[in-house]
Parts: sequence; C-alpha cells; structure tokens
Amino acid sequence: MASVKEKSKPGDASPGDASPAAAKTKHPKERYLYWYESMMLQRKFEEKAGQLYGQQKIRGFCHLYIGQEACSSGSYSALTKDDKWITAYRDHGIPLALGSDPKAIMAELFGKQTGSSKGKGGSMHIFDKSVNFMGGHGIVGGQIPMGAGIAFAEKYNKTTNLCMCFMGDGAVRQGSFHETLNMAMTWKLPVIFVVENNGYAMGTSVARTSNVTDLYTLGEAYDMPSEPVDAMDVEAVHEAVSRAAERARKGDGPTFLEFRTYRYRGHSMSDPQKYRTKDELEQYKQRDPIENVRATILREKLATEEDLAAIDQKIKGIVDESVKFAEESPYPGPEEAFRDVYMQKDYPFIME
Repeated sequence: MASVKEKSKPGDASPGDASPAAAKTKHPKERYLYWYESMMLQRKFEEKAGQLYGQQKIRGFCHLYIGQEACSSGSYSALTKDDKWITAYRDHGIPLALGSDPKAIMAELFGKQTGSSKGKGGSMHIFDKSVNFMGGHGIVGGQIPMGAGIAFAEKYNKTTNLCMCFMGDGAVRQGSFHETLNMAMTWKLPVIFVVENNGYAMGTSVARTSNVTDLYTLGEAYDMPSEPVDAMDVEAVHEAVSRAAERARKGDGPTFLEFRTYRYRGHSMSDPQKYRTKDELEQYKQRDPIENVRATILREKLATEEDLAAIDQKIKGIVDESVKFAEESPYPGPEEAFRDVYMQKDYPFIME
C-alpha cells in the first residue's frame, strides 16, 4: 500500500493525476466489454436525465455521475453479487452498474410509483435490495457508519461478503468518518471505504478545505491500508478493489481507497460551475474512461467498430424505453404517504 513520502502542495493534488495504484494487467474480453457497456449505459442515462431535468420532468435535486463511471463499473467487476453497496446522493450510476432495471431508476427520478423507491426517494435516495444496493443517502457522511454496520453484520453472520462504502471528498471532513474508520479497523470489519475525490466538495476545491490534500493518507492515521487510485482508468479501479476485497475476505479488515476522478457536470443541476475553468474540464475529458476502454478494445481487437456501435444502439434503446416507462407510470396515491414507514403498532411504552 502507498505511504506518505512527500506532501502535495495546494494545486498539485489534481484528482485525476496518475497514481501508483496498480500496474496494468490483461483482463478477459468479457470484462472489457462489460466495462464499456456498463459505463456507456451510465453515461447515456445521465445525459438523458440532465435533459429531462431541463424540461422539468425531473424535479428536486439531481446529481449526475458523468465522468465518474469507472468508479462503479471497475469496482463491480472486482466483487461478487453477494457483496453490499452504499453511497451518498450521487447515486444513479452505481445501481445501473450493479444491474438494476434502468426503467425503475428513471421512474424514481420522475417520482413515479414504479420507481425503485416507489417514487418516494427521488434522485438522492435510490435503493435496490435485489442487487444489494443499500441506497443513496442525502446526509453528508451519514452512510459511512452505516456501511461499517453492514460490514459488521456480514462478519457477525460469518459470511465472506463485504461492503463497498462510497463517499464524496467533502464527507471526509465529518467526524463520523474518523469515528467509523477507527472502529472498523479496530474490529477488522470487511468494508472497503472509497472516497470519490472529484476535486470539489460542491464548489469548494479540496485544497481550500484542508492542509491534507492527499485524502488517502487520512486512513493511515488508523493504520488502515490506504492508497490513491487513478479512477479515470477502469482497470486501475478493478485491480485496487480486487486487492482490498482479498484482504477483507481473509479477515484482515478494511481498506481506504481514494478514487481520483472527475465530474464533467456541476455538483448538481443548479450548479453554475464558476469555480473551475473550461480548460481544466477539457483536460480531464481527454482522459475519459469510456474512450480509454473503447481504444483498448479496438487496439486489442476484442471487438469491431460495428460491434461497439451495436452496443451504443442497444443502450440508446434501453434509455429511451426507461423514459417511456417513467412517463407512462402513475404517481403514488395519497395513501402511499403512510406506507413503508417503520412503525410498531403495538409498541408497549407509549403512555396515553
């Protein structure tokens, strides 16, 4: 694992800089094609969601994952279907990578009854038990102790499963982050903590919020194996998560990974993005994770241009179908306001 050698200077800790995460290795053809199709589905789904938000068909908050797709797809390919996942409110991409029905995700964005949370959660609160996605959570850092709790349950039940706990770079300033890392390391919980460092907590750069800009070093305070990962490279993500998963399944405890990534859109749809330059954005787009995988597939002759065009067309159809499904679905009725609410009707300790 990486260790602190020379402190980064403000402005030098660009979230997409190359990292010593992992040497490139060859992967099976099927994995490259999964990465391409999975990331492209997330990209096209989110682009459509952005258009629909502009048309006021999607309301409320909406945080797009465009540019960060390698984080979810690269992690999923390194794990098993029985592992658990939890994240913050930029949560559309992960369930799509896990295999959630895009129709249910889009319907949830529309606030429809057929949505994954029955239209009650919206963009920030996507859940899908069928793929072990324990949800997006709107409270900054609130999902971190919950992720450790999920991992504790797996250890208590003596499974070999682990929990992937994602957070944004702003969440590492929360006290719950430090309390959780301390406890998880003490109890050797099977959890992989991932900070998706896209450079900005809302509109504030990492360098303006702390003297520590190499975020992975925060885990070293608890003797937790920690490393930076070039998360514009889906192969590097897969390999880093594979190492962390092996450690967790052996009973050696958690790992803290800093995914150095970048979002092409604003923090949310209401973000004017005045805190960064167009040149910075274009520099990151030159390292686009989807285009990198596409280039590898073509260079290694794993598929033809025609094959990839067919995948693109398939994804267009899936996204269009999800929009049609969402538009035609009903809104939840008034009676739904009191359903799915945790309540014990015969609770014995209420005094009249």
